[in-house]
Amino acid sequence: MDDSFVVILLSLPIVRDEGKEPERIVRRAFLVAIGAQKLGLAINALIFHAGKYFQDALGKPDTSPTASWRSQNLSALEVLRSTDAQSARLQSGISGDGTDSVLVGAGSLGSAMLNLWGRSGWGRWTVLDKDHIKPHNLVRHTAYAQHIGIPKVDAVAQLHEAVMQGASAVIPICADACDISQEIVRNPLRAASLVVDVSTTLEYPRLASTVDSIGRHMSAFVTPDGNAAALLVEDEKRTVRLRTLEAQYYRALIEESWGEHHLDGNLGSFWSGAGCRDISMVLPYSRILGHASVLTEQVRLAACRPTPSIRVWSRHPDTGSVTVHDVKVFAERRLPFGDLTLFVDEGVEQKLRALRAKNAPNETGGVLLGYFDFNVKAVVIVDGLPAPVDSQSSGVWFERGIEGLAAAVADASKRTAGIVGYVGEWHSHPPGHSATPSGRDIVQLDYLAREMEEDGLPAMSLIVGEHDMRVLQGAIRR
Repeated sequence: MDDSFVVILLSLPIVRDEGKEPERIVRRAFLVAIGAQKLGLAINALIFHAGKYFQDALGKPDTSPTASWRSQNLSALEVLRSTDAQSARLQSGISGDGTDSVLVGAGSLGSAMLNLWGRSGWGRWTVLDKDHIKPHNLVRHTAYAQHIGIPKVDAVAQLHEAVMQGASAVIPICADACDISQEIVRNPLRAASLVVDVSTTLEYPRLASTVDSIGRHMSAFVTPDGNAAALLVEDEKRTVRLRTLEAQYYRALIEESWGEHHLDGNLGSFWSGAGCRDISMVLPYSRILGHASVLTEQVRLAACRPTPSIRVWSRHPDTGSVTVHDVKVFAERRLPFGDLTLFVDEGVEQKLRALRAKNAPNETGGVLLGYFDFNVKAVVIVDGLPAPVDSQSSGVWFERGIEGLAAAVADASKRTAGIVGYVGEWHSHPPGHSATPSGRDIVQLDYLAREMEEDGLPAMSLIVGEHDMRVLQGAIRR
């Protein structure tokens, strides 16, 4: 049975000078309203015999002005090209093609961001995630019902292929990104110029901060109620890592007015509850998509800058207005602390020195806020509180008071989803003196060590001197 029509596609190279390469290829298409077999007969390319069509190897096309095929009507067709990565970038107004990148997390936010990057032709992506698509995920995920039961990485890879049709590919790896000992995980992290963490966990970004041989990292997340989002960006050389950016983000939550309700509704164990793993989370997908659009663009722009950054977007749910908060980033300092490593950024030191200068010539002090993470053998100082109003001091000693202290520590914990709390004490030495501990300092540290031992935590005392800063660890000998 013959077809009812034939489409003829012509590919015409445009050459201005003989022997030169074509400047461009022009494609034209036409529709002929008869089947291919009848058209073959009309141009003498086929022979019809005994109810069958045969190729006429000896026949020659009839090119005469009266040839029967000339009576066929031709209808011009528009020739459309499949989207490739370059044309996708052109339509999206993106000049660079991105880099070899890894996306850690293919959940609600991650799948939305990958969809936007893929459609704009930006980046060459490998995706790491160990989770599978479950029925409730469809409320806040780019996946469809046919993806239920398959790994999330396979779902997003298939959706990318459905759009790009081979023009670019997403490489799916169903594995735990925290298991860097596996080659299947370690190799893409090492090869990538950029790693974007949207895992909504604390575990991965803290672990990645301990590994030197992997690409530059960024962390993007949406807060539990979906009314805010944040992006933490390491510098190009990774001298400022996610570990210290996390701490400085917490300090901003503690100190700034916008941080009071920033993490309200948190579950306490993730960056946010705005993933798609929790079936009980109440959160409109529209908020995820709104923040995904912003974060997708911001990651692309940040990747072009060598500097670190912390940026937070607060969205008003009634009006849709968005306020941007930029948090100043400080360099990180590492100090030995027994079996742990202590991390404190220069912003903390500047704050403590400012409090010291304000109270000079008397000594001053207060409590240190931060957190212990024994998984990566670290203690991180986030902030130092000023002396309570009932504190007493002179030019040679300081006794910390307690008025309002418990409330201040509780407020810091609430604002940071229970992550930041009391980790130790700090005090200053008077002008002209170093941070070398005095006998009184040693006695205080011994007392603090006995108190902290009840919780199984090391005791910490930080001293700010004229030109130096020292951290002491107290331990009870058995």
